[in-house]
Amino acid sequence: MAKAILHEGKQKRILGGHPWIYRTEIKEIRGEFQPGDIVEVYDIRERLIGRGYINPASQISIRIMTRNAEEEINEDFFRRRIQAAWDYRQRVVRESNACRVIFGEADFLPGLIVDKFGDYLAVQTLTLGIEKHKETILKLLQEILKPGGMYERNDVAVRELEGLPLQTGFIGASFDPKVVIKENGLRFVVDLAGGQKTGYFLDQRENRMALQGLVHGGRVLDCFCHTGTFSMYAAKFGAREVLGLDIAAPALEVARANAELNGYGKNCSFKETNSFDELRAMEKAGEKFEVVVLDPPAFTKSKKAVAGAVRGYKEINLRGMKLLPPGGYLVTCSCSYHMKEEMFLEVIAEAGRDAGRQLRLVELRRQAKDHPMLLASPETHYLKCVVLQVW
Repeated sequence: MAKAILHEGKQKRILGGHPWIYRTEIKEIRGEFQPGDIVEVYDIRERLIGRGYINPASQISIRIMTRNAEEEINEDFFRRRIQAAWDYRQRVVRESNACRVIFGEADFLPGLIVDKFGDYLAVQTLTLGIEKHKETILKLLQEILKPGGMYERNDVAVRELEGLPLQTGFIGASFDPKVVIKENGLRFVVDLAGGQKTGYFLDQRENRMALQGLVHGGRVLDCFCHTGTFSMYAAKFGAREVLGLDIAAPALEVARANAELNGYGKNCSFKETNSFDELRAMEKAGEKFEVVVLDPPAFTKSKKAVAGAVRGYKEINLRGMKLLPPGGYLVTCSCSYHMKEEMFLEVIAEAGRDAGRQLRLVELRRQAKDHPMLLASPETHYLKCVVLQVW
């Protein structure tokens, strides 16, 4: 097995539990290897740190799989890790037959994402090191979870950075990729083949419950509504009228189907529009809502784009606040890892000052429990959900 030796002083973050080793942190590699192979990682004094897979083509050259010197990366290793991940989900996921089964680094399986939707699995192998073990992983998923079918969603741009092709399709026998899941007494259509990410945003499951008690009898605006999940919860919790906005027509078709499926077709409506433009137009028209939900896509996926993201988040939050009467509620989210929680709160506070409104923090929430955060790896904490009362 080849040995990667780190530069002096570069081991601290890794010893603390972070699984990524960047190309610039490696002093030398001794021995022969192929991209995707398992290598041993040592500090400058040649003390073993752990074992992980290597890909020199990636900026993240090594991802640590184990820190146990006696643990081999083989089928039994993957069986233990997948079983542990599934055992954890069975403990923490409530009132739903859909969840994230494996969340990459947070489940000590970097580069692997597996989502369960009813009887079916959506699978992403995002790195070369995981791709090399794909057949073993798929075999074990079949053995442990016994799904009715599996669908590959390897259409993610990060694979190209690993030198991997983009590809999607059925793994084994085909099935209807549009499935209906159950979540907190509601039902949702999930398109495993064509939906965003792996078909559905599981990470907001618990945050949607924050609408309970806030929306009853009120008018609710759901911006960037996608397939209408927050809209359905608003209707479930007694909103008299819900309007969802999104720019994607296919997502809105599913949103309307979800409204009919749950019996909320009469008080939920959806409009195909740019949410930024619509918020400005509604403010000019004097529209008011008791609750405004802002759940936009990530405005930044790199440090370089943070300044632009700050402007975008400030704009939508300011506009959302202006649509609320005194005492109304704003539920605002960011799924951008580079938009840190403290920065996001400051952006919201600035929007409040510019809008001339006072803000009371009701709740500060994060991603659902099936998306656990590895404290040593801040990249696993990406979702922020802030519930505010606006005066």
